[in-house]
Amino acid sequence: MSGVAQRSGVRRWRGGRRGERPMVPKAEFTSYYGKPVLNPPVWEAREIAGYFFLGGLAGGSSLLAAGADLTGRPGLARTAKTGALAAGLVSVVALVHDLGRPARFFNMMRVFKVTSPMSVGSWLLGGYLPAAGVAAVCALTGRLPRVGATATAGAALLGPGVAAYTAVLIGDTAVPAWHDGYPEMPFVFAGSAAMAAGGLGLLAARSDESEPARNLALAGQVMEMLAFERMTHRIGMIAEPYHSGRGGAYIRAGQVLGAIGATGAALSGTPLVPAGVPRRVVAAVSGAALMAASAATRFGVFHAGMASARDPKYTLVPQRERLAKRGSAHAVPPA
Repeated sequence: MSGVAQRSGVRRWRGGRRGERPMVPKAEFTSYYGKPVLNPPVWEAREIAGYFFLGGLAGGSSLLAAGADLTGRPGLARTAKTGALAAGLVSVVALVHDLGRPARFFNMMRVFKVTSPMSVGSWLLGGYLPAAGVAAVCALTGRLPRVGATATAGAALLGPGVAAYTAVLIGDTAVPAWHDGYPEMPFVFAGSAAMAAGGLGLLAARSDESEPARNLALAGQVMEMLAFERMTHRIGMIAEPYHSGRGGAYIRAGQVLGAIGATGAALSGTPLVPAGVPRRVVAAVSGAALMAASAATRFGVFHAGMASARDPKYTLVPQRERLAKRGSAHAVPPA
């Protein structure tokens, strides 16, 4: 046998240079009998990712409605209030459908626990939906304006929490792509909610009242983009499911739709709209694109988290890196 055998491997001549072939195969991050290290949440994408999106749309729309009232835009206010109520109701239907029985939703409200995102979120919804409902009914009927104004203020106060609490909820799980992104995820969800609410305003409100919706949508798009980029850059390899597979496809679609929608929204408020194209059409198309972008982001985050829970690599590698750092920090220097 040519070469020199050593404990770490066998040296061979390769291209005029001595190389070394390790005897130990490269490590593969597999689990016992191929089972995941974590049990992925038993959530259905349509219900829970849809719940994330609709809750964000509802909360953002209530904030937009309050701004429209303050600036004297009744048409935009009615659109936002109606959209907030509809999105809020459908989001609860989706949540209850995933839970299996309505009683399970009410059971979550038996105790208020500040340290439980699910408990806090349930109480937020319990207070938000009646306020959003009263605000929408008063706006549509034109009756009890003071009651409607109070309800609008209450819904706007609770709206940001409704829009972003689901980010805290998934960050409190052991799912790697969600848990490790917990500092930035609320900003991703809040930006996505603002983008969706602004998109609804652009889609449904008159052009002469859509400026607050346009500003909210553009601000939300920038917030979501910056927070998402910061999150994926910071968490390193755990961000891989956000760039590959089903989750990555949704995220890329959301980024493209968001860029298209933001460009159209910005143009709809300037004289730069191409000749012969109604500005109202540009605003509506961009609003629909922004809403679709927000939904795609929520579905992308959902599927990326599920993928990271199924692959043991995203659990084992960070654990070993943390153990190595902890060991080096406590290592005793040689005398």
